[in-house]
Amino acid sequence: MIKIKFNDKEMCVENGTRVLELVDKDQRKNLVVCQVGAQVKELRYALSEKNDGMQIQLLNLSNIEAGKAYEASLRYIVAMAFYNLYPDVKIKFTYNVSRSIFCQANKKFNMSRAVESIKKEVKRLIDQDLTIERVTVTIDEAKEIYTKYNLTDKIEILKYRPENTVHLYKCGDYYNYMSSYMVPSTGCIHNYSITPYSPGMIIQYPRYELDAQIPVFEEETTYGRTLQKAMRWAEKTKLQTIPDINRKIEDGNTLEFVQMCETRHSEQLTYLGDAIESDIENIRLVAIAGPSSSGKTTFCNRLRIELLSRGINPVMISMDDYYFEKAKICEIQNQPLELLDLEHINCLDIELFNKDLFDLINGEEVTLPHFNFQTGRRESGRTIRVDQSSPIIIEGIHALNERLTSSIPKHQKFKIFIAPQAQVNVDNHSPLSITNLRLIRRIVRDMKFRNCPAATTIDMWQSVRNGEFRWIYPNQEDADFVFNSSLSYELCVLRKQALPALREIKPTDPQYLVANRLIKYLKYFRPIEDESIIPCNSLLREFIGGSCFKV
Repeated sequence: MIKIKFNDKEMCVENGTRVLELVDKDQRKNLVVCQVGAQVKELRYALSEKNDGMQIQLLNLSNIEAGKAYEASLRYIVAMAFYNLYPDVKIKFTYNVSRSIFCQANKKFNMSRAVESIKKEVKRLIDQDLTIERVTVTIDEAKEIYTKYNLTDKIEILKYRPENTVHLYKCGDYYNYMSSYMVPSTGCIHNYSITPYSPGMIIQYPRYELDAQIPVFEEETTYGRTLQKAMRWAEKTKLQTIPDINRKIEDGNTLEFVQMCETRHSEQLTYLGDAIESDIENIRLVAIAGPSSSGKTTFCNRLRIELLSRGINPVMISMDDYYFEKAKICEIQNQPLELLDLEHINCLDIELFNKDLFDLINGEEVTLPHFNFQTGRRESGRTIRVDQSSPIIIEGIHALNERLTSSIPKHQKFKIFIAPQAQVNVDNHSPLSITNLRLIRRIVRDMKFRNCPAATTIDMWQSVRNGEFRWIYPNQEDADFVFNSSLSYELCVLRKQALPALREIKPTDPQYLVANRLIKYLKYFRPIEDESIIPCNSLLREFIGGSCFKV
């Protein structure tokens, strides 16, 4: 017998008992995955002596790991539906539509005619409540299975797998793998939406950050256009999958690969320089915002140099200098010190910020404040005056929020949203998360510059994400330009420092759930050992060190 703690109750179960067997049958369809100790497991996981004394927790859709498993399981069922109806058609899942999965098929396949049939087949599979089981096979067996089910793209990644075995998921006679844990049966997928969206279809699913609700689909023209551009660039340069990226290194073209990616950043900066220069008589304020680890600091420096090369002399103003003192924030938020939301826009002296911007743009001399973070007080800072050829650059979490710059007419503002928009897949059915890319960047940067271990960064990450959803993403569509800060080669560099740090997190540590998820795909990238080929002004230098901007 094995002693466990389940639903806060201590109990004894027989060796080999599956977690699902501990749950009432009428509740099973509402479950996703479970946490055994500090690890995520399928609900069909069989308990053994190594689990003796562990706590078992059921994870619902308010949990990020459960949310990812649910989304991957939905992809699995859609892929199964395609195989059942159109076995010769290859499909690809990507994250190039905000908060949704985009599914596209072979160019010759008419997706619009097939959507209704796919929807009916997905519903049929879900209604049957078919068992989804995890199986372990050898590499050679996996190759045979992938060939049989027309999943030959999945064979390429196997040669980079350090293990000798492969995990697959079996549903009836169908096999597939989505680089994720799965729900126990198709009937557990009860909330989703499939709609045509040229040239494919959009698949929506419950979001953990929205209390397990499906967000209303909104056409995000500016942001979406950037994602589409990223996908087309990946197609043209043959950088759509991890094996594609690895081949650039294996072929001995690493320097060429790095320079190609860096040139893409330079091209975007040139476009921005052209756009601002062409309207410099009107543009008086350049506002820059983006989520954590997007590379904002390096980007601001490079944009400034781009403008200087055109005879434009921008002036940078720090929004941090307009923070209220904490006692004032306590009064504004009516909260004790330990409960303050220091990312809230009301932490900034919006009135003073607007006044200073207004005066500067109208040719007045202004003494800017300076916030002393050691004393926690505002002091007098530099006194400046700007001319018509000196637009003001501001950067920060609220930079795109109209409340912050309401005194400045919209035609005098140029807004930039910056974020990595990587369009890379493990294989056709398993897209990589852009959010995970940013987290890996931050882990490496925090270790390098803040003496902060990976576990601490992981602990802070959800709080960071909450702030992004509240203050950054709602304003991204107001941007005049979206700067894609991803570099296709970067995970080949970041893995050198990130993988050992993530592997130090033990299976018993609470951060292991996230660490294991990152390791799962980071391990597939071929390393770039020679960092000297990375330019000193590269945005990646902000995270690995060696930047000429000393960020």
